[in-house]
Amino acid sequence: MNRVKVLQVWLCCVSLCRFWVSHAVPLDCKDETGSLTHCTSISQEKLLDRVIQHAELIYRVSEESCTLFEEMFVPYPLHTLRNQAGNMCHSKPFPIPGSKSETQQISDTWLLHSVLILVQSWMEPLLYLQTTLDRYDDAPDALLNKTKWVSDKLLSLEQGVVVLIRKMLDEGILMSSSVIEQTLAPNDGQSPEVLESVLRDYNLLTCFKKDAHKMETFLKLLKCRQSNKLSCLSH
Repeated sequence: MNRVKVLQVWLCCVSLCRFWVSHAVPLDCKDETGSLTHCTSISQEKLLDRVIQHAELIYRVSEESCTLFEEMFVPYPLHTLRNQAGNMCHSKPFPIPGSKSETQQISDTWLLHSVLILVQSWMEPLLYLQTTLDRYDDAPDALLNKTKWVSDKLLSLEQGVVVLIRKMLDEGILMSSSVIEQTLAPNDGQSPEVLESVLRDYNLLTCFKKDAHKMETFLKLLKCRQSNKLSCLSH
């Protein structure tokens, strides 16, 4: 996406940002005593650590879900499709860095914006995936439970990232990605062929795994930068 389109996305979102930030519900976090307190009351460093833990778990479970689905439903000759999924992911056109060099060049705040864009872009697709997996006659409970668990954790991750951005910008202007339209669910209402449905769901799981890894990578790079390390090129 070129600079003009990125600017257009930014300008479109600025008018909604103050309302969106003021109504975002922060993640409840446990402090050292075990009591619950809002994320806004803990330090930025501790909040970032907890957000990273969320992202790590989400990526790990996304890997397990993708592997389980592949073993259960995808014919072996089609396993190579997972290497092509990056070119078909709905998040590919989004204004987020697509290479290591681009990632290294963007600001800390834009790293968080990128995570937020990815998180919000997957809310509806994962709900859709839960619905379609329920239609599989032999879908294991483990797969269904993992998908639901990831959806819940994504919401928590979104809340934590929102609070982090507010802390970093001191409640300044925030870019909201909530205007991104989701177009993944079928619109014709007709039941697709079994293989087509399986491959579509497989592509969703594979794309989500890729984006979950990006979320984790962006957050760990941010942590590295804030730790005053001389080089964070490995992220």
